[in-house]
Amino acid sequence: MEYFIQQLANGLTLGSIYGLIAIGYTMVYGIIGMINFAHGDIFMLGAFAALIVFLILTSFIAGVPVALALLVMLVVAMLMTSLWNWTIERVAYRPLRGSFRLAPLITAIGMSIVLSNFIQVTQGPRNKPIPSLVTDVYHFGAITISLKQIIIIAVTAVLLTIFWYIVNKTPLGRAQRATEQDRKMAALLGVDVDRTISITFVMGAALAAVAGTMYLMYYGVATFNDGFIPGVKAFTAAVLGGIGSLPGAVLGGLLIGLIESLWSAYFTIAYKDVATFALLAFVLIFKPTGILGRPEVEKV
Repeated sequence: MEYFIQQLANGLTLGSIYGLIAIGYTMVYGIIGMINFAHGDIFMLGAFAALIVFLILTSFIAGVPVALALLVMLVVAMLMTSLWNWTIERVAYRPLRGSFRLAPLITAIGMSIVLSNFIQVTQGPRNKPIPSLVTDVYHFGAITISLKQIIIIAVTAVLLTIFWYIVNKTPLGRAQRATEQDRKMAALLGVDVDRTISITFVMGAALAAVAGTMYLMYYGVATFNDGFIPGVKAFTAAVLGGIGSLPGAVLGGLLIGLIESLWSAYFTIAYKDVATFALLAFVLIFKPTGILGRPEVEKV
């Protein structure tokens, strides 16, 4: 039983990271109906931004407190990825917004390749390790919970609450929901649609940066192709939970993290991805909108 609970804790930690990335997918899709396949690489950029900040801090300031280092890493990573995603939206996606639906998808895949190769060229293809930032662990009988696991789960819960409040209770959230329902009518009623979409991309990038920093803190290593597998799994989490739903994105991420952790613990690790995508197929067959998704209403 203790082993099972230990794996639950590990799965919730991994699922929290997937959930943070998945929120970015679901927000962009909810606003403009587009899958931003470069979002996984924005997550990877966030991890590298945090890594570079850490190296600069430790090079120039001896004995910098861990809490301060993490805070600075988070803030800089959020600013850098927000700027990247804002630029991508303005340059690569906005000119194609009125084009046929396949064009933005192809562009998103192209941007993913560009970002991945940019990091490979500028930072090198090797793994970039850092020392363990948070080493405290707590023992509850045979169960071991690390402080970094607690931090990741707590950060996910706090950010989900904040973003749910923004989307549902603020003027920006009303503008986002209006843009989601009908962009032309929202513009006629005074909503700055372009600004709303840009802010949505910025918010998604900020969450991806937090996920990237948490990933770096948890695993202690970053590499240029880190965006692909977590990005695909986070997209799967968004679809599984119900794309367009913020709680659904986090729920999907937690489910995928739990499945991976439990499957790796009790079965062969080689098939953990098969189990994840088999669950996705099962859910989509019997509930195509996802667990918390709502059916789309056809506009006429």
